[in-house]
Amino acid sequence: MNTSKAPELALFPLAAEVNKQGHLVIGGCDVVDLAKEFGTPLYLFEESTLRHKCREFKEEFGKHYPDTLIIYASKAFLNKALALIFKEEDLGLDVVSGGELSIAHSVDFPLEKVYFHGNNKTPEELNLALDWGVGRIVVDNFYELELLNKLAGDRGTSQDILLRLTPGVDPHTHQYTTTGTLESKFGFPVATGQAEEAVNQALSASNLNLLGLHFHLGSPVPEIQPYELAIEIVLRFAREMSRKFGFNLSEFGIGGGFAVPYTLDSKVPTIADYAKAVTGKLNGLISELGLSRPRLIIEPGRAIVARAGVALYKVGAIKDIPGIKKYVCVDGGMSDNIRTALYGAKHEALVANKALEAERDMVTIAGKLCESGDILVKDINLASVHSGDIIAIPVCGAYSIPMASNYNAMLRPAIVMVKESRAHLIRRRETYHDLMSLDLI
Repeated sequence: MNTSKAPELALFPLAAEVNKQGHLVIGGCDVVDLAKEFGTPLYLFEESTLRHKCREFKEEFGKHYPDTLIIYASKAFLNKALALIFKEEDLGLDVVSGGELSIAHSVDFPLEKVYFHGNNKTPEELNLALDWGVGRIVVDNFYELELLNKLAGDRGTSQDILLRLTPGVDPHTHQYTTTGTLESKFGFPVATGQAEEAVNQALSASNLNLLGLHFHLGSPVPEIQPYELAIEIVLRFAREMSRKFGFNLSEFGIGGGFAVPYTLDSKVPTIADYAKAVTGKLNGLISELGLSRPRLIIEPGRAIVARAGVALYKVGAIKDIPGIKKYVCVDGGMSDNIRTALYGAKHEALVANKALEAERDMVTIAGKLCESGDILVKDINLASVHSGDIIAIPVCGAYSIPMASNYNAMLRPAIVMVKESRAHLIRRRETYHDLMSLDLI
C-alpha cells in the first residue's frame, strides 16, 4: 500500500497514514472501510500507541526515579480490553468507583496494584474493596477515615491507605477540572490544619496503616510549575508530620493530569519534560529535608489514551448560511463527545476519505442533538465536505466515551481496537433494545 504522512496526522495515533486513495489509515486499517463495516459514530483505539505511552511513562520517570509506579487513571476510559493491556504492560490502576473496580476484577487485574480514589466512597464500595483486597485506599475525608477503620475492624483486618491532601495550588486549567485548590471538594486541606488532624487520626486508627500522602491538582495541567510547588508543600508537610507524630512517608502520589496537545498549535510539556521536572524537584527536596526515599506514584490517564483514540462520524445535512456560517452535521455529537460543549474543548478534524484534497472550506462540525451547544469543532478549514463523507476527530481516547450518555435516546457508539491491519470490536454498539432493557411498566 502506497502511503504518506501529512502534517495533519501529527495528532492522530502513531500508526496513522494516508493511502493512495487519499483515505486515512490507522493501524493498517482504512477508516473509511471501518466506518462501512462497523457503522458510525465509531470510536477506534490504536493498540501500539496505547502500549507506547505506557512504556514512555515507565521509561521517562523510571530513569530519573527508579522506584516509580505508574497507575493508569481509569476515569479517562476503561473497559475490559484496555484493562488487559494495562495489566500486560505492568501498570497499576487508579479507580474511583465500584464499577471501575469491578472492571479490574473481571480481568484478574492484580488488585494489590489498584488504588481506590474518590470523595464519597459508599460503604458498599469500601466493602467491595476490602473483600477483593484492594492494595491502597486513598482516603479523602474524615467521614471515610472513620468508616473505613470500622469496616476493616469488622473484618479483623488492617487496610493500607494514603491520605489525599489539598495543597492549595492552582493548576491553571478549567474550573470544572481543578481539584487541588483550597475550596475543592477533594481532600484534606493543608492550610486549615485539617490535613495534620487527618494524619494524627490515621496513625491512631487501629485498623488502618498510613503509608503515604497523595495530591491531584486537576486535568489537563499545561504547566510544570504547579507540580513543583505542590510537591514542595506536601513534602515539607510530611517532614513536619514526621517530627510531630513519627510519620514515615513510604509512598508519595502526585496524581496525574498531564496535558496533551489537542490542536496542531498546542504547546504542552512532553512526558519527558514532566518526568524530569517532577523527579528533579523530588530528589532535591528529599536531600534538603532529610527524608527517606518514598515510592513515587504517578497517575496518568489522558496522557496514555487520548492520542490512541479517534472518533469517526458520517456527514449528513449541510447548512450553509451565506457569509455567516456553514454547518456540517454529523451522526453523533455531545451524546458521545461532550467535551467541547462542557469545557469549550478544541479539536482538529480531517475528512477521512479526502485526506489529500487541497481545497479548503471553513465549516463548523455540529452534532445531531437538540441543543445549539452541540458542536464538535468550531470554524475549521476542511476539504470540501459532502453528505456521506467520513469525518475523523483525533485525540478522543480520553473522557469522550466514559462521559457518553443516551441524551435524545441516542445509542452509545461501538469501539474497535486496531493493530497491524486487523480490527476487532472491544465494545458493540448499543441497540434500541439495550436502551429500553432496564425500563419497567
